[in-house]
Amino acid sequence: MSTTPPASGGLVRRIGLFQATAINMSQMCGIGPFVTIPLMVTAFGGPQAVIGFLAGAVLALADGLIWAELGAAMPGSGGSYVYLRRAFKHRTGRLTPFLFVWTAMLFIPLIMSTGVVGFVQYLGYLAPGLGRTSGDLIGLGVIAVVVLLLWRGIEHIARITVVMWTVMIASVVLVIAAALGHFSPGRAFTYPAHAFDLTSNHFWIGFAAGLTIGIYDYLGYNTTAYMGAEIKDPGRTLPRSIVFSILGIMCIYLLLQIGSLGVLDWQRMTDPHDIASTSVASAVLEKAWGKGPAEIVTVLILITAFASVFTGLLGGSRVPYDAARDRVFFRPYARLHPRHRFPTVGLATMGVITAIGFMIGRHTDLQTLIQLLTTVMVIVQALAQIAAVTVLRRRRPTMHRPYRMWLYPLPSVVALVGWLVIYGYADKNSPGRHPIEWSLAWLVLGCAAFAVWARFEKVWPFGPRESDDDEADAQSAPLSA
Repeated sequence: MSTTPPASGGLVRRIGLFQATAINMSQMCGIGPFVTIPLMVTAFGGPQAVIGFLAGAVLALADGLIWAELGAAMPGSGGSYVYLRRAFKHRTGRLTPFLFVWTAMLFIPLIMSTGVVGFVQYLGYLAPGLGRTSGDLIGLGVIAVVVLLLWRGIEHIARITVVMWTVMIASVVLVIAAALGHFSPGRAFTYPAHAFDLTSNHFWIGFAAGLTIGIYDYLGYNTTAYMGAEIKDPGRTLPRSIVFSILGIMCIYLLLQIGSLGVLDWQRMTDPHDIASTSVASAVLEKAWGKGPAEIVTVLILITAFASVFTGLLGGSRVPYDAARDRVFFRPYARLHPRHRFPTVGLATMGVITAIGFMIGRHTDLQTLIQLLTTVMVIVQALAQIAAVTVLRRRRPTMHRPYRMWLYPLPSVVALVGWLVIYGYADKNSPGRHPIEWSLAWLVLGCAAFAVWARFEKVWPFGPRESDDDEADAQSAPLSA
């Protein structure tokens, strides 16, 4: 977890600042805003939905500064696993990092599955007669192609990612240009009655739903933190890639949201029978430039969606690697490909879970999938990581920190409030789906899995408590790859 090159046979630091920012932005933008603009408008009940993207940006930046401090100080592959193990080993042994990896193995593929659902939605614009079964098979095929492409060396993936990032920028620029060229301020800024009634419970339920959708759209700002062992000069590159990607994507999202509302009547986005509710960017292009250009840009959006799944699984598959390598997760996840040096079992597992999540999203709805994945990640990742920053500052004041969070502890407080709002309103925004109950059930199941694993490994609570010595982490003997 140091900034020095890894030992022979380990992961290699080959990703610079531009590539790191491109990886984050490709994962953040992806298909997200192209499918969630109608969801956001529905949540708020009008063009005031822009509030959701602004609130999501504030939460993403606050949480991103937490990732930046932890990632710069401990740039190992696995992201939160590394930070939580260092912060909580003296209290709960390996339980907290184990539970993080357990939940990450679910919520990261669920995020990727939303990208595939969006891919199929936009494909429906090009092929209006696309049936449910055909869409399911195409989505599963997309996931298979992504996994096959990732079955390569990181040097090839870095080049592929830059190409996909370029296509993503082209697609959003074209949609924004079309929207601004036919923009109507009256349409974009005419709000329904009581749109900003802060005393109404309806407003705050809509705000919580919008914040959930907003932070989902920004998820991916931490992708390179999962790849810390493959980042050049991580003490400088990781914080910059996180902040640059959040600010850049915030500008893109605001232009997309306001521009779309200035071209299309917002009521169209809430009508499930209107193409604007499933392929809003294509609808904007069709109204502004005609059917032909709309179809061309839709192809670029499909490539953008593919890129988001590609980069997400690229970073996510590294999460269980460090954990298993340090004997904090199931041992098979420590295996690297003998030639290309990437985690094989982690990539394969997340590919399978992505396929399952895609089928769930296809046979329920996209908003339910977003609510489930955000609720699952709140407890063990978001809230635990906020606590980890404070714990490490108090217990490890001499730890080398190339970057220290700006205005500490204000970003931690803002992030805490934001995540609690998302979690607290989850059941109200998904009536009948019970995302809170499902997240708690997954957590309990993870505790049971940990108990079985801990007994087999003979660690706490079935063995001695973890040492409080920092050197123990650095000198722990990893499993052979």
